[in-house]
Amino acid sequence: MNVTLWGTRGSLAAAGPETVRYGGNTSCVEIRGDDGTLLVFDAGTGIRRLGTSLGEVRRVDVLLTHLHMDHLEGLGFFGPLYQPEAEVHIWGPPSSTQNLQQRLIRYLSPPLFPVRLRDLPCCLTLHDVPLGPFRIGGCDLEADLVCHPGPTVGYRIREGATVAAYIPDHEPALAVSDFRREPQWTSGYALARGADLLIHDAQYTDLEYPQFVGWGHSAIGHALAFARLAGVARLIPFHHNPAHSDADLDALIEGARRTNPPFEILPGQEGLSLQL
Repeated sequence: MNVTLWGTRGSLAAAGPETVRYGGNTSCVEIRGDDGTLLVFDAGTGIRRLGTSLGEVRRVDVLLTHLHMDHLEGLGFFGPLYQPEAEVHIWGPPSSTQNLQQRLIRYLSPPLFPVRLRDLPCCLTLHDVPLGPFRIGGCDLEADLVCHPGPTVGYRIREGATVAAYIPDHEPALAVSDFRREPQWTSGYALARGADLLIHDAQYTDLEYPQFVGWGHSAIGHALAFARLAGVARLIPFHHNPAHSDADLDALIEGARRTNPPFEILPGQEGLSLQL
């Protein structure tokens, strides 16, 4: 299983000289199975460069965690959508009010976008994400709702004995003064338990978080506590605050490493690629 980060920023794209190393594109992660299965998690602005790198594709699956704009705004610029021979599957969390097509049309139509969803030339199939196990190609996946405003899921991806977890927008410490919950009461625990790699929300510093309680995101301390609780091998802090510069994020990562956690911390930098 190969994991590549194409967009690591949260809430709003933040391109500029102060964000060059960690990147300014919003959430997009590519996971490629050893058998060629191509999974794309979220369609933030990073998905444009991913699409350009792919060239012609036969099948690609785009799995959305939720439909906030920072996770969706790059979708209309994803190259395979304009390839007539491409089979594109888009998965999104179910809603009790509108199906996935109705919700995507709100973005992929005028006045917000010049091309309508129905006019895309690819072979497009939309799916509600099942809350539980399902399979795409050679990968076994599991999705579950996590604590974030609106219908939001996280994903657990398994290929053979290798497990990655992707939970980019997550506030497991909501309404808890000291984040020490038991596993069975912790949002997202079942998705992350024992993972070889956890990509997890770390939008705020611990000092910033009290101003944003209920916004659906974690402080770096919460991400560390969650990773420790889940017993993961590696943590990638993700969904960086658009106001945080490269220097700010360097300090955040260094501070996290000084806590001597029982797992490796990898900087969530755009372009990072690792083989699990």
